[in-house]
Amino acid sequence: MTKLAIIEYPDPRLRTKAEPVSHVDGAMQQLADDMIETMYAAKGIGLAATQVDVHRRLIVMDVSPGHDHPQVFINPQILDREGQDSVQEGCLSLPGIYDKVRRSTKIRVRALGRDGQPFELEAEGLAAVCIQHEMDHLEGKVFVDYLSELKRLLIRRRLAKERRLRTGLREARAGVPAL
Repeated sequence: MTKLAIIEYPDPRLRTKAEPVSHVDGAMQQLADDMIETMYAAKGIGLAATQVDVHRRLIVMDVSPGHDHPQVFINPQILDREGQDSVQEGCLSLPGIYDKVRRSTKIRVRALGRDGQPFELEAEGLAAVCIQHEMDHLEGKVFVDYLSELKRLLIRRRLAKERRLRTGLREARAGVPAL
């Protein structure tokens, strides 16, 4: 398996709408496996293919207590929604950024599994939030799109500053003078 690079906000590739998967083959299964490895390595609970610059309708997640039950959703569709609540969210494409987003508390989703077989699942709580969050990525949406323009501006500035600091630290470790 391969650990993939996660695109960080505000990279415009995060705005690309994902295309449906036409058939599940070995390459798609390998991508799902690589995404699961990447998600675990990043200490996340969900990841959309869009976040690794593959614009296909594929998400993976693992909200199990032991982080040992990964799930694969290919071409997911939300069939039904119930309730609403504001929940704290974060995102692997926005490291260290958290804010409240209004989401459905219970959903019913249809998708293909890693094996290409269709299934339906009722999800609530964290699982429902995670699926909705990752499906937003497939539509070119990021959770900060639900926040005010001022909050998005402050987040962009904070992330840019953190990237500059990380780059300077890497260069300093490599003996390259920081500019």
